[in-house]
Amino acid sequence: MSSDVRGIVPDAETGEAADVGDMADAERVPPEEPGSSSWAAVFSLAMGVFGLLTAEYLPTSLLTPMAADLGVSEALAGQSVTVTAAAAMLSGLLTASLTRRVDRRTVLLGFTVLLIVSNLLVAVAPNMAVLLLMRTLLGVALGGFWSMAAAVAMRLVPAALVPRAVSIIFSGIAVATIVAVPLGSYLGDLSGWRSTFVAAAALGAVTLVFQLFALPRMAPDGTARLGTLWEVLRRPGFAIGIAGMLLVHIGHYALFTYIRPALENVVKVDVDELALLLFVFGVANFVGTLAAGWLLEKSLRLTLVLTPALMGVAALGLALLPAGRLGYAALVVLWGLAFGGVSVAWSNWATRMVPDQAESAGGLVVVSVQSAIAGGAAAGGVMFGIGGVVTVFTVSGVVLLASALLILRRVEAPRYQARNGFIEADNSP
Repeated sequence: MSSDVRGIVPDAETGEAADVGDMADAERVPPEEPGSSSWAAVFSLAMGVFGLLTAEYLPTSLLTPMAADLGVSEALAGQSVTVTAAAAMLSGLLTASLTRRVDRRTVLLGFTVLLIVSNLLVAVAPNMAVLLLMRTLLGVALGGFWSMAAAVAMRLVPAALVPRAVSIIFSGIAVATIVAVPLGSYLGDLSGWRSTFVAAAALGAVTLVFQLFALPRMAPDGTARLGTLWEVLRRPGFAIGIAGMLLVHIGHYALFTYIRPALENVVKVDVDELALLLFVFGVANFVGTLAAGWLLEKSLRLTLVLTPALMGVAALGLALLPAGRLGYAALVVLWGLAFGGVSVAWSNWATRMVPDQAESAGGLVVVSVQSAIAGGAAAGGVMFGIGGVVTVFTVSGVVLLASALLILRRVEAPRYQARNGFIEADNSP
């Protein structure tokens, strides 16, 4: 069964009715074959995601020297991560509406400038208050950039190649997960924590130059308002999809928060083996992100269902099976591979469900993921207190398998097909 995405919305300039299908013709359907400049733009967005996530993760490996230098507790220094996440949630919600009349190239470049400024000012912060304020700027950039990434990808490459483009963009998350913490720790020991943030600013500067040359002008459509977020949530099938996405991310982050005690207590690894397994998990996550782009071109529904199902199997296996070290390592790799496809799949799902309001949909995805990070960690803490790591992994595995079943039975998985000059959403299974 197919559903036409055309609709009538007020024109941003005249206030007169305009056809969303016509807007899709003009702005949502890119050329049949992308030029090299389009793919260069995609890779410049991947660099932006990598720089933003690297900066977000840096305090994790630098808390002790940061706290000692600023004369605060490590618990207070850790709030540099909290304020970034909170600002990212707010920015993800508001970016589409507040920047609706601004060229999308200008907006993306502005977020990269915020990344540079934030890192530079964190590097010279005289006290914790200034540091937290600058980390808030980073959150604004992070949430806004992430919320727009998939929507911009729709305008850079043909519809059939959007999953591949989004997987490339979000591979920046996986690479940051692999390198940010060990690289931050190494640079911090080598030349101090402040120099590490200067290096992050330098990475942002390189990214900005790349984006200046690679990103094309992209006129805004001017349709998003604050009320658009509520309208998007009320679209048929969107709210239940968000619920499924929340369950998947809560299940994962409940697990991931306690991955170290799980590997130490269940797999019985030492410190060196732990570091190696975490590195292997990160590499598997990166491979899974890229593989998801290929799988999404085949079937969005299969990707949405398969990723939490495999994560659930891995979690239950780690908790309940006497798999031996090699078996446990294989389960960690399976978990990493599966989670690599999650962000890519749900970002594609959001833009396919509401292609006429893809940026607002992306903002809701950002808020949902950030909420799930907090909720998953909190739920994992409760379960850990009740029954230890085995309980965390068992319950989370069941939640992940239940989310896969919910997605299979209730969540729509549109397929895009170019017909008659516009993109049609085909919601057949």
